[in-house]
Amino acid sequence: MKKDVTETMAFKSDDLRRDNIRHILRIVDEALKERGYNSVNQLAGYLISNDPAYISSHNNARSIIQSVERYEIIEEMVRTYLEDLKQ
Repeated sequence: MKKDVTETMAFKSDDLRRDNIRHILRIVDEALKERGYNSVNQLAGYLISNDPAYISSHNNARSIIQSVERYEIIEEMVRTYLEDLKQ
């Protein structure tokens, strides 16, 4: 089936933001695990305290996670959790 190239596409910035947050969490998770940390504990400590020392600087993870707001990370985690409950 051929796609109509004249059809207007809707830009979904929320989807891009959510994908970016998930990507960041994957990178940070990998970096923490490579250093031998429990990534769930470290991420929870960071999100609760806002202390970046909970996140290793390995593979630039600390800078990467600080590129998004904590509340956005928490929102995405809660959204994903609640969506998983529905399945």
